[in-house]
Amino acid sequence: MRNPPLTARNYPMAEKSPERITGQRGKSLDALTLEAAANGDLHMEDLRITPAALLQQAEIARSVGRASLAENFERAAEMTRLPQDEIMRIYELLRPGRARSAAELERMAERFASEYQAHRLAAFVREAAALYERRGLFQLRF
Repeated sequence: MRNPPLTARNYPMAEKSPERITGQRGKSLDALTLEAAANGDLHMEDLRITPAALLQQAEIARSVGRASLAENFERAAEMTRLPQDEIMRIYELLRPGRARSAAELERMAERFASEYQAHRLAAFVREAAALYERRGLFQLRF
């Protein structure tokens, strides 16, 4: 049976809908206890946010008319598939004056789409490349 759509009534989820939150290894919120940590029953994967949790937040945001916030959550869900070094690299390249060209950002976007199926993130990077091109933000600023 499918869960009913999430809305503002479910926010904050940890208080209003904790049964719908599980970690990467399937542990529920009530399994995340100090005792479980002390016994070694918890791993980092149990504590990290999951793509599902981010998509649930997107659903809630969209239900109250916050489409831009929902898109941010959806991109974040895709970013959970990226290695940390890739996240830091794109963070650095998206700072104005750091990428040398739109082509450099396009290559990064293509890799996100093809290797990680992060299509929303790739579109965001392409949008930034076009904007930086129009505004002349590819010149080194330091």
